Amino acid sequence: MMRDFYDPMQAAPLDQAHGLRRLFAGRTQHVLPLAANPHVAFSGVVLDRLAAVYAAQGKQVLVVDAGASSPPPQELAALDLAAGIELLSAFVSYLPARGLPRAYVDTRGSSSGFIDALHAAAPQADVILLHADPLDLARLFKRRAARPILLGADHPESIKHAYAACKLLVQRCALMSFDLLLAAAPSSPRAVPIAQSLADCADNFLGATLLHTALVDPAGDPNEPPDEALAPLLAAQLMLDETARGLGAMPMARPPLPAQTLNRTVLR
Repeated sequence: MMRDFYDPMQAAPLDQAHGLRRLFAGRTQHVLPLAANPHVAFSGVVLDRLAAVYAAQGKQVLVVDAGASSPPPQELAALDLAAGIELLSAFVSYLPARGLPRAYVDTRGSSSGFIDALHAAAPQADVILLHADPLDLARLFKRRAARPILLGADHPESIKHAYAACKLLVQRCALMSFDLLLAAAPSSPRAVPIAQSLADCADNFLGATLLHTALVDPAGDPNEPPDEALAPLLAAQLMLDETARGLGAMPMARPPLPAQTLNRTVLR
């Protein structure tokens, strides 16, 4: 039977996700930006661990993997994001999305439409973990309140890249607070001092604040409790998103501070 797709009285779903959007209308969805880092070999493990923590709390999680080294999207995802989402478990879904955010860049240089498209494609998701390169995050969160999560490891190159991501987001988006996830063993003697070095550089050179730091052990048993600092970090992310709702557009970024380079001596 044919029906009029423009008839507002029709109750049948118009696309794959239309019924879900109606079912979950008004639901709060939290978007957590994670700055991809090519010097972190175990970023996939970090994403898995974050999703597992939220899933253990009964939250539906969508992992959007859009970094430069992430898997490419399925062909249909370019036309319908929902068609590219893979169900990994009862609580966790996965969207390989390399390159997809740039397809949503508008004439103002913003790709925030990609976030709107994610909301529409996965309306059942309570949390969207958005893993993307810093340049893409700058376009995605140009006018949105957020506290980006920097990824690092316990070696200098990864922390220098995390600092560069922090600097870019400060200057492009005026985002001034960050969290840090370190892919490192709990016994690493460098984890604490290297995180402190990053916090000091962000504060002294950028005026930015590193609020929370947590470890994710790449070799750890996924069934073991996570680092005790991880749950508070993730809980604070959700609280931040709640308070940011309704605040409107972010202010324009302030003029960049004088060029500074990351002090290599503190990271040796």
